[in-house]
Amino acid sequence: MKTRILLLIIVQLLAFSMANAQTSVAVSGIIKNQSNKAPLPFVNVVLKAEKDSAFVGGTFTNEEGRFSLSKIKPGNYYLEVSYIGYATKKQPLFVGSLTNYLDLNTIELTEQFTSLNEVVITAKTDEISEQMDKKTFALKDNISQGGGSVLQAMQNLPSVTVQDGKVQLRGNDKVTVLIDGKQTALTGFGSQTGLDNIPASAIEKIEIINNPSAKYDANGNAGIINIIYKKNKKDGFNGKIGLTGGLGSLWVRRQNLPTIRPQYTFTPKINPNLSLNYRKDKVNLFFQGDYLYTETLNKNEFVTRNYDNGDVISSQLKRNRNTHFTTLKSGIDYAINDQNSLTISGIFGSEKIIDRGDQPFFDGDLLKRKRLWQFLEDELKTTWMATASYQHKFREAGHLLNVGFNYTFHREDEKYFYDNFLPTSTGTDAFKLLSDEQVYDFNFDYIKPLKYGRIETGIKLRNRNIPTNMLFIPGANSVLDINAGGWATYRELIPAVYGNYVFENRKWEAELGLRVEYVRIQYDVNPNHKVYKSDGYNYTQPFPNLRVAYKINDNNKLSVFYTRRVDRPNEVDIRIFPKYDDAEIIKVGNPALRPQFTTSMELGYKTNWKTGSLYNAIYHRFADGTITRISSTVPPSNLIYATFQNVNRSYNTGIEMVLAQEMTDWYSFNINLNAYRNQIDAFTVENKYPSTHLFTANKQEIFSGNIKLNNTFRLPENIDAQLTVIYLAPDIIPQGKIKARFSVDLGLKKAIQNGKGELFFNATDVLNTMVLKKEITGQAFNYTSIDYYETQVTRLGYSYKF
Repeated sequence: MKTRILLLIIVQLLAFSMANAQTSVAVSGIIKNQSNKAPLPFVNVVLKAEKDSAFVGGTFTNEEGRFSLSKIKPGNYYLEVSYIGYATKKQPLFVGSLTNYLDLNTIELTEQFTSLNEVVITAKTDEISEQMDKKTFALKDNISQGGGSVLQAMQNLPSVTVQDGKVQLRGNDKVTVLIDGKQTALTGFGSQTGLDNIPASAIEKIEIINNPSAKYDANGNAGIINIIYKKNKKDGFNGKIGLTGGLGSLWVRRQNLPTIRPQYTFTPKINPNLSLNYRKDKVNLFFQGDYLYTETLNKNEFVTRNYDNGDVISSQLKRNRNTHFTTLKSGIDYAINDQNSLTISGIFGSEKIIDRGDQPFFDGDLLKRKRLWQFLEDELKTTWMATASYQHKFREAGHLLNVGFNYTFHREDEKYFYDNFLPTSTGTDAFKLLSDEQVYDFNFDYIKPLKYGRIETGIKLRNRNIPTNMLFIPGANSVLDINAGGWATYRELIPAVYGNYVFENRKWEAELGLRVEYVRIQYDVNPNHKVYKSDGYNYTQPFPNLRVAYKINDNNKLSVFYTRRVDRPNEVDIRIFPKYDDAEIIKVGNPALRPQFTTSMELGYKTNWKTGSLYNAIYHRFADGTITRISSTVPPSNLIYATFQNVNRSYNTGIEMVLAQEMTDWYSFNINLNAYRNQIDAFTVENKYPSTHLFTANKQEIFSGNIKLNNTFRLPENIDAQLTVIYLAPDIIPQGKIKARFSVDLGLKKAIQNGKGELFFNATDVLNTMVLKKEITGQAFNYTSIDYYETQVTRLGYSYKF
């Protein structure tokens, strides 16, 4: 294995182009007469480098005595302030990278005599922010994953892995996913959802925030992923149109078990997209529309279950999926005047899923079929979101007041139809689930620049309601638990207040924040439910964050992070209705589930040189009341019931390295190495469904990690190429482990039509090696599974800017 990993590191060609995040620091202040404190208009303000007194920039004050110097590169300077009839004043100035605005407050001049000048400059920083708390990636540079979904695009990002349709950061799936800085029903208000159905073509860039500050919601202990939609602000009318087509499941990796319908092959994909923008004077209108149609072999899992009584069951769960996903975003930016602006926008999302599944069950030698479970799932998810944002700019640059309101409506309309074929009988069943989620969010944020940093403070209020109704429709020889249906209503109220102070001088940086949240959750349950009763909880908790950094020199920095965060159970985690998408592994929620609180610490080091950078981090986090899914049986039945529970403390400790290097003008690479140890302490819990029973598990621990290598090539004829290699080491999952995985992706793109057009081709999992292999151990049973779900996809696309 060591040799294999070493060979991968040597051969893999990697490079994910991280977006060059622009750091634009504005320095402002006010010039006054020392004697009478009157503002001085038209005073000359010049910025010079401390090292050699080289001229950097200049301006003069307005009629109110205020000045602003924009786009200043971090460094050591001094201000030279001069005015006819006054003595010239020199003042040292340090410009850091933690804030985009510095307010020097009042500078006083004494009466005398002198001169003036003027100029403007630009600057940029690299992809990993100087604070080392955020990584930013432009999706246009992700050549090998273009034309797919956001979830697929994330697979190549440093620190990110994808497992069972969920994003993990450093091996942890407790990730909060935002759209344009806000939680939405498209990506989930609690646990993440829907990422595989959001077209990547709609997205401008993705931010990964491992150590969020107090201004972010406290939910999500692994960190935050912020998905930023495209939005153009060029003058006049402009836009972009594109079309992508593709094919997946190019061959059968494993033949079906006997007597079931064929699995999908040569699955089509199509993604047309259009963005429009019109900007004139005070008005900016924008529109982004995407449609994604896919046919997918969503699941093709072969399972062997062994019971302590000697029974062996072999099965296959095959799911052919058709998905139609439409997302529309439109809005208007209106500049009321120089100091006040208003943005009103809306998002519409429609996700239509049709699943046709087969699940045969055989004895251990596959000679006798015990059962065939066939199903049709018809699901429609509809989302409407409306947002209004108001911004007031005070006279000092960067001094802001933001007020926002957000309303979300999300409907989940799900229908299942089952046929249960047994050796001596046939049964038919169905159920219908309807859920209407409404969320009201209000936020008030205030930012005040200081001479050596800034202050941020604000309040947020969320009110969320989710009434759900489950109707079981039993047929002949029904296997449904009809007494576990009915209605349930989830109510959530979260007011929060936060404050954040940022300080920076020539050698030190500090960020200290505190968020205080009051949370009240009430889950009301149909009183006739056979097991569960209404439940709820509330708490008031502080969530501090701290970052302290020491700047060794201009190219080397050492940072320490501390955060405390929470993972509240999402509504689907406590939902009382059993789910039958697997005939013999029944999933059900748990209304008694409580929040998981996590404390995280990290030590980071970053160094830059002319052609590259290196980022290293050591991190440790521990969680109390860890939320995990428990699989158990209730004899004499062989059915497995999977229920969420709070178990004991869990730990995640690891190291991360991100190395980026430009080797020549046509070749650069990026390597990301993440190695960690996961541990879940021994625990005993009480499962209540379908009847009360205890479950005990020993301590689980494993060393795991992943390596991602990307190579980017800039070839003649305006052609860019990318080759990505990903290796995921074995890892622990609830009651078991997942084995190693490996894949290779490649992509090409070519600029045409004088740079306005672009052609691209890519192929994911070229060698068709990405297979999920799991081993699960429960009380009185164990099982192994191999899932040959669709991973190999080829795409060809074209886009044109106008």
